[in-house]
Amino acid sequence: MAKVVMYVSGFCPYCAMAEKLLKSRGVEEIDKIRVDLHPEQRTEMIKKTGRRTVPQIYIGETHVGGYDDLAQLDQQGGITRLLST
Repeated sequence: MAKVVMYVSGFCPYCAMAEKLLKSRGVEEIDKIRVDLHPEQRTEMIKKTGRRTVPQIYIGETHVGGYDDLAQLDQQGGITRLLST
């Protein structure tokens, strides 16, 4: 199964919804990077993704985007495809 990395902040309802969706698709482990506790990580996230909001989700090497992007990908069956690579 592909590695899942998610940039998050402490209280973020969209981060919680993204985690719940990923776990419902069989993801057991999510590498969470807390940008609220480590400002340098927010800078890294912005450089990598071009976005300032959390969550920012990677499945394997693919930047999925935020929660809305993840939910749309799920509707198209894309999460399962990415996880199997």
